[in-house]
Amino acid sequence: MDENKPLKVRLTFSVILVGVSLLFAAVVTDHWAVLSPKVTEYNATCEVAHFGLWRLCTKRIFIQGQGPKEKGCGLISLPGERNCSYFKHFTPGESSEIFEVTTQKEYSISAAAIAIFSVGFAIIGTICVLFSFRKKKDYLLKPASMFYTFAGLCIIISVEVMRQSVKRMIDSKETVWIEYSYSWSFACACASFVLLFICGIVLLLIALPRFPQNPWETCMDAEPEH
Repeated sequence: MDENKPLKVRLTFSVILVGVSLLFAAVVTDHWAVLSPKVTEYNATCEVAHFGLWRLCTKRIFIQGQGPKEKGCGLISLPGERNCSYFKHFTPGESSEIFEVTTQKEYSISAAAIAIFSVGFAIIGTICVLFSFRKKKDYLLKPASMFYTFAGLCIIISVEVMRQSVKRMIDSKETVWIEYSYSWSFACACASFVLLFICGIVLLLIALPRFPQNPWETCMDAEPEH
Protein backbone atom coordinates (compact mmCIF):
# COMPACT_ATOMS: atom_id res chain seq x y z
CA MET A 1 0.00 0.00 0.00
CA ASP A 2 1.12 3.57 -0.70
CA GLU A 3 2.97 4.83 2.37
CA ASN A 4 1.39 8.28 1.99
CA LYS A 5 -2.13 6.92 1.66
CA PRO A 6 -3.07 7.19 5.38
CA LEU A 7 -1.87 10.79 5.43
CA LYS A 8 -3.84 11.62 2.28
CA VAL A 9 -6.96 10.04 3.73
CA ARG A 10 -6.67 11.98 6.98
CA LEU A 11 -6.10 15.29 5.21
CA THR A 12 -9.05 14.69 2.90
CA PHE A 13 -11.21 13.62 5.83
CA SER A 14 -10.30 16.80 7.70
CA VAL A 15 -11.58 18.91 4.81
CA ILE A 16 -14.69 16.72 4.61
CA LEU A 17 -15.42 17.37 8.28
CA VAL A 18 -15.40 21.10 7.51
CA GLY A 19 -17.93 20.44 4.75
CA VAL A 20 -20.08 18.33 7.09
CA SER A 21 -20.01 21.10 9.70
CA LEU A 22 -21.14 23.64 7.10
CA LEU A 23 -23.87 21.24 6.02
CA PHE A 24 -25.21 20.91 9.56
CA ALA A 25 -25.02 24.69 10.03
CA ALA A 26 -27.04 25.26 6.86
CA VAL A 27 -29.70 22.68 7.70
CA VAL A 28 -30.41 23.77 11.29
CA THR A 29 -30.33 27.56 10.79
CA ASP A 30 -32.94 29.84 9.23
CA HIS A 31 -30.90 32.43 7.34
CA TRP A 32 -31.20 31.03 3.84
CA ALA A 33 -33.03 34.00 2.36
CA VAL A 34 -34.07 37.50 3.48
CA LEU A 35 -37.25 39.08 2.10
CA SER A 36 -38.16 42.75 2.18
CA PRO A 37 -41.40 44.53 1.13
CA LYS A 38 -41.68 47.84 -0.67
CA VAL A 39 -41.60 50.84 1.66
CA THR A 40 -44.16 53.56 0.92
CA GLU A 41 -44.07 55.43 4.22
CA TYR A 42 -41.13 56.57 6.28
CA ASN A 43 -41.01 57.07 10.03
CA ALA A 44 -42.98 53.84 10.32
CA THR A 45 -42.33 50.15 10.92
CA CYS A 46 -41.45 47.76 8.14
CA GLU A 47 -41.62 43.96 8.41
CA VAL A 48 -38.81 41.89 6.91
CA ALA A 49 -38.53 38.12 6.97
CA HIS A 50 -35.82 35.50 6.83
CA PHE A 51 -36.34 31.77 6.69
CA GLY A 52 -34.66 28.41 6.33
CA LEU A 53 -35.80 24.86 5.82
CA TRP A 54 -37.95 24.64 8.93
CA ARG A 55 -38.71 28.08 10.33
CA LEU A 56 -39.75 31.59 9.35
CA CYS A 57 -38.72 34.67 11.31
CA THR A 58 -40.16 38.15 10.90
CA LYS A 59 -38.72 41.37 12.23
CA ARG A 60 -40.33 44.80 12.58
CA ILE A 61 -37.82 47.54 11.80
CA PHE A 62 -38.41 51.24 12.32
CA ILE A 63 -37.66 53.14 9.10
CA GLN A 64 -36.54 56.76 9.37
CA GLY A 65 -35.24 57.39 5.87
CA GLN A 66 -33.63 55.74 2.87
CA GLY A 67 -31.32 56.54 0.05
CA PRO A 68 -32.58 57.08 -3.47
CA LYS A 69 -31.63 53.55 -4.59
CA GLU A 70 -33.24 51.75 -1.65
CA LYS A 71 -36.77 50.42 -1.93
CA GLY A 72 -36.93 47.85 0.85
CA CYS A 73 -36.72 47.93 4.61
CA GLY A 74 -32.97 47.78 4.83
CA LEU A 75 -30.63 45.40 6.61
CA ILE A 76 -32.07 42.52 8.63
CA SER A 77 -29.42 43.25 11.28
CA LEU A 78 -31.15 46.52 12.24
CA PRO A 79 -32.78 46.48 15.71
CA GLY A 80 -36.42 45.50 15.91
CA GLU A 81 -39.02 43.14 17.32
CA ARG A 82 -38.37 39.56 16.20
CA ASN A 83 -40.87 36.71 15.98
CA CYS A 84 -40.14 33.16 14.75
CA SER A 85 -42.42 30.21 14.06
CA TYR A 86 -42.02 26.80 12.44
CA PHE A 87 -43.81 26.16 9.18
CA LYS A 88 -47.35 24.95 9.58
CA HIS A 89 -46.81 21.84 7.47
CA PHE A 90 -44.14 20.69 9.95
CA THR A 91 -45.94 21.73 13.14
CA PRO A 92 -49.71 22.07 12.61
CA GLY A 93 -50.09 24.02 15.85
CA GLU A 94 -47.75 26.80 14.73
CA SER A 95 -48.77 29.85 12.74
CA SER A 96 -46.86 30.69 9.56
CA GLU A 97 -49.43 32.33 7.32
CA ILE A 98 -46.85 34.44 5.51
CA PHE A 99 -45.01 31.45 4.16
CA GLU A 100 -48.16 29.47 3.38
CA VAL A 101 -49.49 32.29 1.23
CA THR A 102 -46.32 33.37 -0.49
CA THR A 103 -44.89 30.10 -1.76
CA GLN A 104 -45.78 26.54 -2.49
CA LYS A 105 -45.73 24.22 0.49
CA GLU A 106 -44.25 21.51 -1.71
CA TYR A 107 -41.08 23.52 -2.25
CA SER A 108 -40.39 23.75 1.47
CA ILE A 109 -41.11 20.09 2.12
CA SER A 110 -38.99 18.99 -0.85
CA ALA A 111 -36.01 21.15 0.14
CA ALA A 112 -36.14 19.91 3.74
CA ALA A 113 -36.51 16.25 2.75
CA ILE A 114 -33.58 16.40 0.31
CA ALA A 115 -31.44 18.14 2.96
CA ILE A 116 -32.24 15.33 5.40
CA PHE A 117 -31.01 12.80 2.84
CA SER A 118 -27.82 14.85 2.52
CA VAL A 119 -27.26 14.78 6.27
CA GLY A 120 -27.92 11.03 6.33
CA PHE A 121 -25.41 10.35 3.58
CA ALA A 122 -22.81 12.50 5.36
CA ILE A 123 -23.31 10.64 8.65
CA ILE A 124 -23.04 7.21 7.01
CA GLY A 125 -19.92 8.29 5.12
CA THR A 126 -18.30 9.52 8.34
CA ILE A 127 -19.08 6.22 10.07
CA CYS A 128 -17.46 4.31 7.21
CA VAL A 129 -14.29 6.42 7.38
CA LEU A 130 -14.02 6.07 11.15
CA PHE A 131 -14.40 2.28 10.92
CA SER A 132 -11.73 2.19 8.22
CA PHE A 133 -9.36 3.91 10.67
CA ARG A 134 -10.10 1.60 13.59
CA LYS A 135 -10.34 -1.71 11.81
CA LYS A 136 -7.78 -1.05 9.05
CA LYS A 137 -10.47 -1.79 6.46
CA ASP A 138 -9.55 0.42 3.53
CA TYR A 139 -12.35 -0.95 1.37
CA LEU A 140 -14.79 1.14 3.45
CA LEU A 141 -13.28 4.29 1.98
CA LYS A 142 -14.90 3.60 -1.40
CA PRO A 143 -18.52 3.59 -0.15
CA ALA A 144 -17.68 6.51 2.15
CA SER A 145 -16.53 8.57 -0.82
CA MET A 146 -19.77 7.80 -2.66
CA PHE A 147 -21.86 8.76 0.35
CA TYR A 148 -20.06 12.11 0.61
CA THR A 149 -20.55 12.74 -3.10
CA PHE A 150 -24.27 11.94 -2.78
CA ALA A 151 -24.47 14.27 0.23
CA GLY A 152 -23.00 17.10 -1.82
CA LEU A 153 -25.40 16.48 -4.69
CA CYS A 154 -28.41 16.37 -2.37
CA ILE A 155 -27.61 19.66 -0.64
CA ILE A 156 -27.08 21.50 -3.93
CA ILE A 157 -30.43 20.17 -5.15
CA SER A 158 -31.98 21.47 -1.93
CA VAL A 159 -30.32 24.84 -2.60
CA GLU A 160 -31.83 24.98 -6.08
CA VAL A 161 -35.30 24.09 -4.76
CA MET A 162 -35.01 26.86 -2.19
CA ARG A 163 -33.84 29.30 -4.85
CA GLN A 164 -36.86 28.51 -7.00
CA SER A 165 -39.10 28.94 -3.96
CA VAL A 166 -37.73 32.43 -3.29
CA LYS A 167 -38.06 33.37 -6.96
CA ARG A 168 -41.72 32.33 -7.01
CA MET A 169 -42.37 34.40 -3.89
CA ILE A 170 -40.88 37.51 -5.46
CA ASP A 171 -42.68 37.00 -8.78
CA SER A 172 -46.08 36.28 -7.20
CA LYS A 173 -48.63 39.07 -7.25
CA GLU A 174 -50.08 37.80 -3.98
CA THR A 175 -47.01 38.80 -1.98
CA VAL A 176 -45.66 42.08 -0.65
CA TRP A 177 -42.02 41.08 -1.17
CA ILE A 178 -40.08 43.02 -3.80
CA GLU A 179 -36.48 42.40 -2.70
CA TYR A 180 -34.60 39.33 -1.60
CA SER A 181 -31.08 38.31 -0.78
CA TYR A 182 -29.43 35.04 0.17
CA SER A 183 -27.84 34.95 3.58
CA TRP A 184 -25.10 33.01 5.35
CA SER A 185 -27.01 29.73 5.73
CA PHE A 186 -27.38 29.62 1.95
CA ALA A 187 -23.64 30.27 1.60
CA CYS A 188 -22.88 27.45 4.05
CA ALA A 189 -24.97 25.04 1.97
CA CYS A 190 -23.17 26.01 -1.24
CA ALA A 191 -19.75 25.74 0.40
CA SER A 192 -20.61 22.32 1.85
CA PHE A 193 -21.56 21.11 -1.63
CA VAL A 194 -18.18 22.14 -3.03
CA LEU A 195 -16.21 20.50 -0.22
CA LEU A 196 -18.24 17.28 0.01
CA PHE A 197 -18.50 16.70 -3.73
CA ILE A 198 -14.85 17.40 -4.55
CA CYS A 199 -13.40 15.67 -1.50
CA GLY A 200 -15.70 12.68 -2.06
CA ILE A 201 -14.18 12.22 -5.50
CA VAL A 202 -10.66 12.75 -4.13
CA LEU A 203 -11.28 10.14 -1.43
CA LEU A 204 -12.46 7.68 -4.07
CA LEU A 205 -9.29 8.23 -6.11
CA ILE A 206 -7.17 7.68 -3.01
CA ALA A 207 -9.03 4.48 -2.17
CA LEU A 208 -8.58 2.94 -5.63
CA PRO A 209 -5.88 0.25 -5.99
CA ARG A 210 -2.44 1.37 -7.12
CA PHE A 211 -1.81 0.96 -10.83
CA PRO A 212 1.50 -0.42 -12.14
CA GLN A 213 4.12 2.31 -12.24
CA ASN A 214 6.48 0.65 -14.75
CA PRO A 215 5.67 -0.72 -18.21
CA TRP A 216 6.94 -4.19 -17.26
CA GLU A 217 5.03 -4.30 -13.98
CA THR A 218 1.80 -6.26 -14.33
CA CYS A 219 -1.33 -5.97 -12.26
CA MET A 220 -0.47 -9.24 -10.58
CA ASP A 221 2.88 -7.84 -9.51
CA ALA A 222 1.37 -4.69 -8.00
CA GLU A 223 1.50 -4.44 -4.25
CA PRO A 224 -1.78 -5.84 -2.83
CA GLU A 225 -4.12 -3.79 -0.68
CA HIS A 226 -4.42 -4.65 3.03
